[in-house]
Amino acid sequence: MTRTDGSTAVTRTAVSEWSLRSRVLATLGAVVLLHVLALGMLGAGALESSVPLSIGLVITCYLTGVKHSYDWDHIAAIDNSTRRFISQGKRPASVGLAFSLGHSSVVILAGVLVVLGATFVSSFIEEGTTANTALGIIGGTVSGVFLLVLGTYNATASVRSWRLRRAVADGQQITEKDMRSQGLIARVLDRPLQRVKSPRNIYVLGFLFGLGFDTAGTVSLLIITASASVAGVSTWTLISLPFFFAAGMCLCDSLNGLAVLRMYGSTWRNPMRKLGFNAVITGISAVSALFIAFITVGAVLNTAFDLNDPLTTFLASVDLGHAGLLLIAGLLAVWGIFALVHRSSWRASPALH
Repeated sequence: MTRTDGSTAVTRTAVSEWSLRSRVLATLGAVVLLHVLALGMLGAGALESSVPLSIGLVITCYLTGVKHSYDWDHIAAIDNSTRRFISQGKRPASVGLAFSLGHSSVVILAGVLVVLGATFVSSFIEEGTTANTALGIIGGTVSGVFLLVLGTYNATASVRSWRLRRAVADGQQITEKDMRSQGLIARVLDRPLQRVKSPRNIYVLGFLFGLGFDTAGTVSLLIITASASVAGVSTWTLISLPFFFAAGMCLCDSLNGLAVLRMYGSTWRNPMRKLGFNAVITGISAVSALFIAFITVGAVLNTAFDLNDPLTTFLASVDLGHAGLLLIAGLLAVWGIFALVHRSSWRASPALH
C-alpha cells in the first residue's frame, strides 16, 4: 500500500511538472510571437514605403517598453498576484504576460488610433485635459485599491509564516493547510479577490492599470508615432512601433512573473528555512504593494479633489519608474542568499540526499 501511494505521488508530481513546463513554454512562445509580429509589420512597411524609418526609433520604442516593465507598480502587481495564486495551491506561469498584455492593449489601441488620424487621442495623453484626468483617476483607483488589498493579504501571510516558524522551533508539527492564510482578515480580504482566479483576470487588471497614460514612456511612444506619421512613414511601420513597445514590456514582465514563480515555488525539506524564506519574501512583497498603494491613492485624491496640501501634492509627483529595479534586486538578493544557505546545508548533510 505504501509503495502504491508513493508511486501515485511521484506520478502526480511528474504530471504537475510537465504541465508547468508546458505553460512556461507557452508563455515564452507568446512573447516570441509578439516579437515576430512586430518585426513582420516593420518589414511589410519597409517594402511598401520609400520613406525609411530610423532603426533608432524602433530601438527607442522597444527599450521604452523594457523600462516601463520595471515600474514599481508592475513589479508589485505581478509579484503579489503570483504570491496569492501560489497560496491557493496554483502554479501560474503567465501572470506577468497577462498583466503586460492588458497594459499593452491600451498602448497598442492608442497607437493605432494615432496612426489612423484620430486626433481625439491627444486629449487622453495631454496632461490637464478632462479625458486624461478621468482616465488617470480610473486607472489609479483600480491599481491603488488592488495593491492595497493584495498587500494587506500578503502582509497577514507573512506574519503567519513567522508565527508558524516559531511554532516549528518549539517542536510543534505543522501541515500545508496551516501555511495557508486563515482568520478574519484573510476571509474579509478574500471577498474582493474572489474574481481574480486565474491569469486571465490579471489581463483585465493590467488593462485598467494602463488607462491612466501615467508614464512618460507611454506618452513619448505616442508622440514618436504621431511625428513619424506626419513624416509620411508607412502605416504598417507606424503600427509596428507600439507593438515593439509591447514586445519589450511583455518580455521583461513575463520573465519577472516566472522568476517570482520560481522564488515562491522553492521548497526545502527544512520547514524552518522554508517558513523563514516565505516570511521574508512575502513581507517584502507586501510592503512594496502597500507602499505603491499609498502613493497611488494619494495621487488620485490629489487629482480628483484638486488638493493643494503638501503630502498628496508630493505623492502625485513621485516617479516610480526606477524604483522597480531596486525591488527586483532586493527580491533576487533574498532568494539568492536563501538558495546558497540551503545548498551549503544540503552538501554538509549527506543524510538529506
